[in-house]
Parts: sequence; C-alpha cells; structure tokens
Amino acid sequence: MNDPVVVIGAGPYGLSTAAHLRARGLPVRVFGDPMVSWRERMPAGMLLKSTPVASNIDAPQPGHTLLDFCHAMGGPRYESDWDLIPVETFSAYGLWFQERLVPELERVRVVSVDRRGGRFELKLDSGEQLTARAVVVASGLSGLAHLPHELAAAVPDGPAPGGPVSHSSHHRDLGRFQGREVVVVGAGQSALESAVLLAEAGAAVRVVARGPRAVAFGSPPDRQPRLRPESPFGRAWSLYALSYHAVGFRRLPAPTREYLVRRVLGPKGAWWLRDRFAGRVRVTQGRRISRVTVRADGRPVLSLHGSGRVGELAADHVMAATGYRMSVAALDFLGPGLRSELVTGAGGPWLDAGYGSSVPGLYFTGLPAAASFGPVMRFVCGTEYASPRLAKAVAAAHG
Repeated sequence: MNDPVVVIGAGPYGLSTAAHLRARGLPVRVFGDPMVSWRERMPAGMLLKSTPVASNIDAPQPGHTLLDFCHAMGGPRYESDWDLIPVETFSAYGLWFQERLVPELERVRVVSVDRRGGRFELKLDSGEQLTARAVVVASGLSGLAHLPHELAAAVPDGPAPGGPVSHSSHHRDLGRFQGREVVVVGAGQSALESAVLLAEAGAAVRVVARGPRAVAFGSPPDRQPRLRPESPFGRAWSLYALSYHAVGFRRLPAPTREYLVRRVLGPKGAWWLRDRFAGRVRVTQGRRISRVTVRADGRPVLSLHGSGRVGELAADHVMAATGYRMSVAALDFLGPGLRSELVTGAGGPWLDAGYGSSVPGLYFTGLPAAASFGPVMRFVCGTEYASPRLAKAVAAAHG
C-alpha cells in the first residue's frame, strides 16, 4: 500500500498536520501555497490579536515555536503577552516551519477529489492524477469569506477589490484608498484594525455596526482577572474549557455548538487598538443595513435602519470585514458524491474524536473542524489540540 496520505492546504493547520503525519512515518504529499492567506489576504502592517504563546504552530518535536524562529533569525523576540506580532513576522515564521518540517511541499492546487473502491482519486492543476489512502482537508479560509446578503445583492458579479464592495480578505495594500471615503462593515478585530490602517493610510473611514454598543476593545494583560485559569485567549473558565477540553464540545447539541462557534471570542478589538482607533475612525452603531445600491458614478449607498431612524450613507467604497463562514458547498474541489455523503451539523462536517468525517478516510482540520471541536479551531493555537490527535487517528486507520 504505497498510496500517500494527502494534505490539502499549507497554512498553519496543513503544515502542522503534515509534520505530525511525517513524524509517524506515513508517506505524505502536501499541496498548497504556504501561508498564502497570511501573505496575500491580510493587510500590510496588521498585528496579530493573539499573544506569542497562542501563535505557535504545533510540531511533533521541540524547537519550532515562534520564539525558536526569533532566536534562529536573530530578530526581535516575541514572548511576552505585551509583545505585538506583525503579520509579516508570522508569515515568515510559517515559511521557516515549512522549510524545516514539510520540505516536500508541492505548490500546486488540488482540482478535484473523488472516492472509488476505498481509495481517493485526485486531480491537480499540473495535470497529474494520483490516488491516496486518506485525505486531510486543511484548506483554511479559502473560499469561505462571508458577505452579508444585503451587500452581495448590490454586486451580482461578486465583491472585488476595485469594485464598489469588497471583502477585507481582498486587500494587502490599503494605501490605494488614500483620500477616499470608505465604510467598513463589522465590529470584530478585522473590521476595527482595517479601519485604523485605512485611516492611517489617509482614508476617511466610518465603521458601521448593527449592535448598539458593538465597538468594544479587550483588556490589557495587567487587567485580566487573577482568580481565573489562563488560556491562550485570556483568563476565563469557559475559554480554558474550550481550549483544553475541546473533545467535550462534540457532545453539545448542534444549535448550542453553532451558537458558541459564532459568539465565543466574538467581535471585539484588541486592547492595543483602542488608542489608535479613537479620534481617527467615525462610528455608526445600532444601525442595520437594509439595502445597498450602486449609483451611476459607482459610489455605493447604504440604507440604514435602527433606533427608529432611517437614513442613507454614501461612500467611495464599502469593505465588508464580516469574517468567514464554513460551507461544505464552498469546498468545490470535493466531488459532488463526497459532499453528499458528508454528515453535517452546526455549520460544518460532523467529525469523530480523530477528526474523521462520515466519509471513511476523509479528515478535516482548522475552521471546518470548529463545528465539532469549538472556536479554538479558528485560531493557530488550535493546532496543538488538533494535529497530534488527527495524525494518531490516521496512523491507526491507514498506517
């Protein structure tokens, strides 16, 4: 049985999973562009909301943490909760991790995956066809950008960086908006940090959020509760349980799991963003976007309702910083037969304790696993929980 285990995706979850599979002696082929979302789909100058300890890509052997990378490169050391990590540094760390632990990575795209006779058949955009004993989907955020239907209706051809409406994942260089009016829709870290970076680039920025007190910021490290357990996301019993006992999340009812994935660690800016935001970004809160139209001159106009008021807001551009939503339909490289066989619930595929789906040999990790293992799967630190368990399950079933 010489067929490999295939890992689709080369972000933190794909790289971590591949490293753990290789450490167990399994033949592995990994397909993807390493750290592409971090390198190309996040704005230059962005800082990670997560602390250094929550930003390690899990490896099967010591010596591959973010701090190890800092030591190896001889640059700034990121180790305290007060240290803010530039996205460029984290991207470089991921590439360093890949070069050392997943050197055989193939920068090609998987076009299709089907299953016949107990084996998976894959086609690559290079033209190669191959079979695999198991497939791990670690495709990250690709194809999962969420656009509210009110915004989507205004751009039938889809959002685009140069059009009237875009998604925050479309932009690397926000300097193009200098001197322009931009509305940012959302109230999470992506929305608030994008708004700040736009303002610092010379744009006139307004954040629109539907909650009456939607724009909020976290507490700095020295103001965290002292009598609660530590977690990668702060001090709280709930965060501790979700971080270190994620397998228990699977036992919750599907509606509860879906609610927790969307709401826990929900919209809030990092503590260090507050001072940069105040006085630079205008805010409209408690107003719902009921409709978006595009004028003849290309300017989008938002119709806003809320608090008994109705009004319109025009801008040069609308940026939706509205996050990502898991959708099996968006994983279009999976054949229709595979997708129809997947048992889903709470917004994603239902997974067993080893991250295996209802299709034997098909595994999911990262954001697609959040429906079964909780919101920790939305963050890099979730690799510590997911990767060793997934690799152990694959080795037991397909080794």
